[in-house]
Amino acid sequence: MSSRQDAAHTTQNEAFGTREADSGQADTALHGPEGGGHGQTKLSDEQMRSVLEDCGALCKGHFRLTSGRHSNAYIQCARVLEHPRLTQDLAREAVFRLPEDLLPVDLVAAPAVGGILFGFALAAALDCRLIFSERVEGAMAFRRSFAIEEGARVLVAEDVVTTGGSVRELVALVHAAQAHTVAVVSLVDRGQKPDFGCPYYPLITLETPSWRPEDCHLCKSGEKITIPGSRDLAKSPRNP
Repeated sequence: MSSRQDAAHTTQNEAFGTREADSGQADTALHGPEGGGHGQTKLSDEQMRSVLEDCGALCKGHFRLTSGRHSNAYIQCARVLEHPRLTQDLAREAVFRLPEDLLPVDLVAAPAVGGILFGFALAAALDCRLIFSERVEGAMAFRRSFAIEEGARVLVAEDVVTTGGSVRELVALVHAAQAHTVAVVSLVDRGQKPDFGCPYYPLITLETPSWRPEDCHLCKSGEKITIPGSRDLAKSPRNP
């Protein structure tokens, strides 16, 4: 283990020791009754859904998701992430829920674009580095001189998970660096329960329908489609 990893572990251990000592006080007004430590929850599903609704993150219409599937519901987490303090609160909630034996971690990795802001907030809560992957000729890759040290313990962050394709590509990059993905954390899971080969902790699971394009009844009825995700940002003029 490198000296940088040692320093990150020491800082995280000190930070969580302080938090546990102060566990009698709520972190924010969003949080419900206090939990008892890692692996538990302070924010209920009802409170989390209320946060999404209040921010206007739950959208109805005809959407093509990042996975390529179609749906009549879209979860626009950018409406949550435009609020820095709220994003920090949710990141602390996500860290609070992690089992203690998964910590500390050396860095957080997130897929661009959606996972970057949540990943940054998670890295701030854990006082560690953040790196992010980007698509290069259609495949996830690390650019900008980002690198993962061999043996590093990596927490992967995403905003919304449907099929989990981008996360799987990022996990593969972590493994290619001979590092270890300790867990995947997301703000929202759309209910398909993807297997990433490691523990997965969404803040909330929302059962929202999705279909293959050829099975989409909204397409068959001629309803205009919206492409709200970031994968086709550069080539689609229809992105809001």
